[in-house]
Amino acid sequence: MSKTPLLAGAAALALIPLSAAAQDHSEHDLHASHVAPAAEPKAADPVDHGTMDHGTMDHGTMAHGAIDHGSTTIPAEGSGTARLPANEGGHTGLHIDAGDDWMVMIHGFAWGVYTDQSGPRGDNKAYIQSMLMLAGEKQTEWGRIQLKTMMSLEPLMSNFGYPNLFATGETAGGEPLIDRQHPHDLFMELAARIDVNVGDDARLFVYGGPVGEPAIGPSAFMHRGSARYNPEAPITHHWFDSTHITYGVATLGYATRAIQLEGSLFTGREPDEKRWNIEGPRFDSWSLRGTWTPSPVWALQVSHARLKEPEAQHPGENEHRTTASVSYANGRGLSATAAYSAKNRDPGATLSAWLAEVNWDLDDHHTLFGRVENVKNDELFSDHDDPLHDVPFRVTKFQAGYAYRLPITGPLNLALGGSIAAFDKPRALDVAYGKNPIGATVFARLSIGH
Repeated sequence: MSKTPLLAGAAALALIPLSAAAQDHSEHDLHASHVAPAAEPKAADPVDHGTMDHGTMDHGTMAHGAIDHGSTTIPAEGSGTARLPANEGGHTGLHIDAGDDWMVMIHGFAWGVYTDQSGPRGDNKAYIQSMLMLAGEKQTEWGRIQLKTMMSLEPLMSNFGYPNLFATGETAGGEPLIDRQHPHDLFMELAARIDVNVGDDARLFVYGGPVGEPAIGPSAFMHRGSARYNPEAPITHHWFDSTHITYGVATLGYATRAIQLEGSLFTGREPDEKRWNIEGPRFDSWSLRGTWTPSPVWALQVSHARLKEPEAQHPGENEHRTTASVSYANGRGLSATAAYSAKNRDPGATLSAWLAEVNWDLDDHHTLFGRVENVKNDELFSDHDDPLHDVPFRVTKFQAGYAYRLPITGPLNLALGGSIAAFDKPRALDVAYGKNPIGATVFARLSIGH
């Protein structure tokens, strides 16, 4: 743990000179900016990305997420190829003109957290969450090219991760992780995307690489505006987001401003306990997703996937996963997401979950956030001799929190806050968890961009 804050702090400090040398590009949204095809008639395109001079443009005041290429604003991009409402704005951070029409974005955070989870299964821990995203993008006459890299130093916190009551998924020391959230791998994304214009408002795209995210579910929780300042991973993470780090992904899609249809081939097995390496691809699973963005306010998706033996603690069991979600962003600081997922083990039962979360920036400094999630989980007891082993229990988690946001310099921001969580569970779990377990968390979040 002692090395983690030093490394995370060094990474942040190393970027400060860049922010001083470059223009303030903190409001320039790389991901939302170049989704529209470059082949549109110039009369409908107020910015000619093919010929614009990035070196002289004022990116500090340029809000690409709100550029109107015709009659409809451009959907923002979340994790992988997932879409968010245009009002979400996508990732912000430090943007650098790299020449030859390439724009480089740096976005990330180092999130110091202390959590105390009560009850017989509770625990407390101080830890660091971290993510650094480097992305390059180039517009061409025929479309665009994106190169994406995302990394984390969370493997430093050990495979046992951090306490998170009723969370399950993956293993540590060969045993299932229960009531804990596993750390992310060093490599969270190493992928590329190429979009080719096929009409005034249409394009084909391919996305993939050794580490990426297939077309399944809503955008991963750490990329949703509705979860921006929430310090805890959802206990429904393995119903919605478990594929956001996948070793081997290939996606083909068709997109307009209003719709996106895509399909993926990918590796179904979740990452193993070796958090520092890149695992070999298998391409043994598939998914299909459709997303509708009828206005800048909304993004709705439905998806279905067949995963080959995704979980190490369930050998021989495949999974059929179906999800649906609605994301909302009013463009004035309020973002919300509602989602449903059903995973059908084959062979095995169907386990469902739902989630609703919100992030509300009251003004320039004060943010309220919250999450309610409900899950039917049969992994809470790993001992095969326990009479509750493989018994599904439906649990609801209620979480509410506050963050005070403080700009530092350029794209660097600091947020201080905390959250409190309570649970509704069957009485059969009282012996293991106590009657009224509580989770309390405080945090300091240093970020490059929002």
